[in-house]
Amino acid sequence: MSDALAHSLRDTLLALTRIKSPIGEEKELCDYLAQRLAHTLGERAVVRHSDSLVVRVSERAGAPKLALVGHTDVVRTEHDGPVRVEGDRLYGPGAADMKSGLAVMLELVERLSHSTLQWDLVLALYEREEGPYLENMLGPLLETFPELRDRDLAICLEPSDNALQLGCMGSVHATVAFEGRTAHSARPWQGENAILKAAGVLAELGERVPHDVVLDGHRFVEVMTPTLASGGRSRNIVPDRFEVNVNYRFAPGRTPEQAFEELRALVGDRARVVATDLSPAGRPHASNPLVQRLAACGVRAVETKQAWTDVARFDACGVPAVNFGPGTQAQAHQRNEYTLWPQLAEGYAVLERFLHEPLAR
Repeated sequence: MSDALAHSLRDTLLALTRIKSPIGEEKELCDYLAQRLAHTLGERAVVRHSDSLVVRVSERAGAPKLALVGHTDVVRTEHDGPVRVEGDRLYGPGAADMKSGLAVMLELVERLSHSTLQWDLVLALYEREEGPYLENMLGPLLETFPELRDRDLAICLEPSDNALQLGCMGSVHATVAFEGRTAHSARPWQGENAILKAAGVLAELGERVPHDVVLDGHRFVEVMTPTLASGGRSRNIVPDRFEVNVNYRFAPGRTPEQAFEELRALVGDRARVVATDLSPAGRPHASNPLVQRLAACGVRAVETKQAWTDVARFDACGVPAVNFGPGTQAQAHQRNEYTLWPQLAEGYAVLERFLHEPLAR
């Protein structure tokens, strides 16, 4: 891989990272992507839906059908300085999650020979991935554009340090609400303390051992984690309400509704449990020939995705999907987020190799 390509990838990532795109404010970045892709492919190839894009890179009858997929929004994080490069680190909002993946997609489209590419290839670039499941705009894209549902493989370029990550965990967010009765804190026996009522459930969650689930020879780890808590009226009042958000990450093989019922059974009649966000899991598809072909193209490792990604949405549509991206995974959502920019060239090389010698259908 030439130094010129590595530096071009770095410069593309710098350009993307300098465009602010926190969730809900993706328009400027969408404008930039649409203009740059239309310059390469022609305006007719780039279809806009709200502030998301479906890009038809090459259409080949009878060829394997592939989607490269990436979200344009980033989480709102704090940064102590401007977007910049320091050695091998490129600092900026979304540098790892997932503008590294977007940079690789742009450079692939601009450098590949479309006339000889033996793939039916589309890109899906969408907004609002970092928020609630129902607000994620990939859902409307899949409903509106049937070609996205008619793929042999979808690759989500989420940060994975150039490892191939199979499947994804499902996610349940639920509010567990404990009810009590107010009283003066000097006479607590006259009330019922909602915070103390939560102690038993919280202790059980703390003692709960992570549960391994093996699918296609790959291990997923199920966990229940309390992540937010709120309650109380004043520092001298016995609280009559205490709420805890519990996030249950569950393995493929069950629906979100089934996972939610397990959480509700754990709590029993000790509190009211209300589901607030249900996201399905994605199967690993380890035996799929295209997935195996990608695994043989120089990925750093093959592992499972111990998080949720939009591979689950494709899986629900009957499209095998995997995660593979050059971003530095541990930096996702971090203060002063950075990515190791030389990894972009490595990720580019894997995908170029995969696209250069497609598996015959």
